[in-house]
Amino acid sequence: MNQQLQRPVLVVEDDEDSSAGLCLALEKEGFRTLVARDGSQALELASRHPPVLVTLDLLIPKVSGWDVCRELRRTSAVPIIILSGRGEPHERIFGLGLGADDYVVKPFDVSELIARVRAVLRRAQPPASQPAVLSADCLSVDLAKRRVTVRGAVRALTSSEYQLLQALMRAPGRTFLREELLDQLYPDGEAVVDRVIDVHIGNLRRKIEDVPAAPRLILTTRGVGYRFADPEDRRPQSA
Repeated sequence: MNQQLQRPVLVVEDDEDSSAGLCLALEKEGFRTLVARDGSQALELASRHPPVLVTLDLLIPKVSGWDVCRELRRTSAVPIIILSGRGEPHERIFGLGLGADDYVVKPFDVSELIARVRAVLRRAQPPASQPAVLSADCLSVDLAKRRVTVRGAVRALTSSEYQLLQALMRAPGRTFLREELLDQLYPDGEAVVDRVIDVHIGNLRRKIEDVPAAPRLILTTRGVGYRFADPEDRRPQSA
């Protein structure tokens, strides 16, 4: 919890009553908080005071929540929880596709949100004991530094993408059901959209595959789930 106490949760919300209530609940749990009233201020504060997590309302002035999420994800792997009155599946899928780690529909119970904050932060922490590096071909995952590189170039992954990549790489050749991968991301049983795994896998492929439309590392087992290519999969086919 020390890192959480040192770095703030950035609450991006233009409604004063809503932000005050959320900050109070977070501070009771030992978190520091910062509040941004608009998207421009959110990006400025995130740059000046790197947060441990961001709660992000979508309907904010100056820069929309969608654009804030997109820009944060371009430059950072900070966990992001979108808070929105829009609960349609396509809205959730779009938000997760931008790189958000969770999507909570308003109105929500504050205790549930705190539980989700803690769950997202747990997923962002590396397990206590594990090998130093996972690697395959040009892809390398330094587990101690939580750094993913492709041919030496760093790739910024969200905590969800990082968790999925770790799970797949630890068992090359094994097909994971979507339900199993959901359990990796949401061990506390949080309600999620059925297609969330497909969204995260699509984003992950765009970051680590040479040709995302023809992946060589993260493979689809049609109608079942996904697997990380084992050496046999990666062996060039003879003519």
